[in-house]
Amino acid sequence: MRVSSIRLALPTAILAIAFSAAGQAKDLDRADRSKGALQAKIEYCKTCHGLSGQGYRGFFPIPRLAGQQPEYIENQLAAFIERRRENKYMYDVAHVLSSATRAALAKHFKGLNSKPLGGAPRKLIAMGKKIYEEGAPETNVPACMACHGAEAKGQEAIPRLAGQLHDYIFNKLVNWNKERGQDPKHPDISAIMLPTSHNLTKSQIAEVAAYVSYLQ
Repeated sequence: MRVSSIRLALPTAILAIAFSAAGQAKDLDRADRSKGALQAKIEYCKTCHGLSGQGYRGFFPIPRLAGQQPEYIENQLAAFIERRRENKYMYDVAHVLSSATRAALAKHFKGLNSKPLGGAPRKLIAMGKKIYEEGAPETNVPACMACHGAEAKGQEAIPRLAGQLHDYIFNKLVNWNKERGQDPKHPDISAIMLPTSHNLTKSQIAEVAAYVSYLQ
């Protein structure tokens, strides 16, 4: 190669390296900002759901997210956004989240394993265990473990109940048809629980809720 050709090629090569480095820097900056934004959302969730996603008891019980099935979390966030599940606070939180952020949050909470808060009357545990494992045949209530698993950890779209706040579970089941399945034209998996929530008495709900709340 002649000297003149080398002199012409050098600036082009230097510019190419510079543009490549600048592009990589922008990609890294974008990734850092994305991680930072996700961490900010996680910190925001901690405000209500606890530092380790263990749930919180304030004016009303706020659910445990630690160890929850990712598909379930994503489905519920979508239900809040689409008004299929009624909760004015969670609509405000969820509707600004992208699908990628919702998936990342769900993955984060799945990886947490905080100790259950407990607090339910222990005298209810034995009967709650019986209902959870055997159901209540006299009122056509199936065994909870048939769907939620022997350890109440759920699977895919079926939620984990293990370690969930007992008062949260009680409130949700007692008010199931007032909060879930609010768009009859677009029924979702919540419809499965409607007969069960209707056929369980409040005392039975309290017993099941007490039992699963102590599971880890």
